[in-house]
Amino acid sequence: MPETPPTVVILTALAVEYAAVRAHIAERTELVHEDGPRVERGRLEGTPWTVALAELGEGATNAAAQTAQLVSWLRPQAVLFVGVAGSLKDDIGIGDVVVGTKVYGIHGGKQTPEGFLVRPEAWPGSNALVQAARSAVRDMDDVRAHFKPIATADVVLAHSRSEIARHLREHYNDAAAIEMEGSGAAHAAHLNGQVGALVIRGISDHADAAKHRADASGSQKRAAEQAATVAMGVLHKHRPRASSDSADSVGSKEGPRRGPGDAVSNTGDHFDFRGGTFHGTVIGKQINGGRG
Repeated sequence: MPETPPTVVILTALAVEYAAVRAHIAERTELVHEDGPRVERGRLEGTPWTVALAELGEGATNAAAQTAQLVSWLRPQAVLFVGVAGSLKDDIGIGDVVVGTKVYGIHGGKQTPEGFLVRPEAWPGSNALVQAARSAVRDMDDVRAHFKPIATADVVLAHSRSEIARHLREHYNDAAAIEMEGSGAAHAAHLNGQVGALVIRGISDHADAAKHRADASGSQKRAAEQAATVAMGVLHKHRPRASSDSADSVGSKEGPRRGPGDAVSNTGDHFDFRGGTFHGTVIGKQINGGRG
């Protein structure tokens, strides 16, 4: 019985994003699950990957639910969310691409009489996929890529002095871009435990009052195409996991490495320090006597 080709699921929210990825996929056929999920599946030429492409619509909750369905159905080795986003930094311009080293869900917290207490959630991008992206963009003269955190919010940010913009600057000041679905997809992949995930976003606006003018100029199409180009580069670099009985798998399988008495377990890109003592730096930014 022939082996099933390794699969990667590429998720998009908008038709313009779907079209940008679809242009790279050959020999497409449509698959429909009995419970409703629908994908186009085809090949990425020059790679061993079978690609299943889905357009989910907007919103993180929607993305989480549909990603979980697709992962259960198609059993991919990786999930990429590819699309457009607004820039949160002056030096990240329209047409640039942000590869999410981690994705923030920015709405977690607790409302108290003293104010809103933030309870940040974050999901790291798969290290293997991030490294594949770093390698891929070195050969892309026409792509300006940034490896930075991405913020997910169930709002469209179109005012740089809004309350949500202030919230981002105060609590997520390392985020380089803002979008609406990445945390949902990343969370679903994390819960599966076996699927690497990466969010790749082309910048289509500056998340300010000029957003509608940028969109009208065709910036979303350009940004989506740049993000799709980077995603294809990732898959040209990233190798599928070898089967356990393959001779090629010796020394190449990803997974935890533990010695006797080690307290740290590694499950993919997530670490469990329970039962151990952590000795290391705490990442942040010192400002006015506090941490940011």
